Amino acid sequence: MNTVTDQSSATAVRPSTAARVGIGGPVGSGKTALLEQLIPRFAARGTNLAVITNDIATREDAERVRRSGLIAPERVLAVETGACPHSAIREDPTLNMESADALDRKFSGLELILIESGGDNLASSFSLDLVDYWLFVIDVAGGDDIPRKRGLGVLSCDLLVINKTDLAPYVRVDLPRMVREANEVRRGKSVLLTNCATGEGVDAIVETIAREVLFDR
Repeated sequence: MNTVTDQSSATAVRPSTAARVGIGGPVGSGKTALLEQLIPRFAARGTNLAVITNDIATREDAERVRRSGLIAPERVLAVETGACPHSAIREDPTLNMESADALDRKFSGLELILIESGGDNLASSFSLDLVDYWLFVIDVAGGDDIPRKRGLGVLSCDLLVINKTDLAPYVRVDLPRMVREANEVRRGKSVLLTNCATGEGVDAIVETIAREVLFDR
């Protein structure tokens, strides 16, 4: 996807590049675990893939992904935001845009760049100057009232992921209610459930991205 629209509805056009998909959400919701489940599934599809991770003052997530053996280490770049994580994905995404451009130049035929945000609050969102499509990950351990709080991430993302569904009985979360209220506040926009510890539900995310972003290329 090469034509993107920013949040003020103005239209910008990038040169031909890999599709860029953001993964955001609160601390501990399972963003990196989801990333680690997505990488091998896209690799199995033959997707030419790279990754960018964001942390405030470390490269911990990038190093974790590099050590995972799931992807060639040189295909993983780290951005140190030096400030609130949302600043580098929304207010001024320049560092991430430069990193994505560098990956495009380095890897011929690159099709998809997954951009993981640092952990942030329910108000975080991605600039559409940076990404073509973005996921927001919440988890049941955070409480089944998260959808009712109507955070910007929950409302605005292209795909809401409710993770750690296996924990619902142990944290006294009414999962059907949580899903129902998520669908209500999102007014029909996609909601998917996962257990990223086991990979349950991740195939549906891959299929959604392939269909809506990669157009099954």
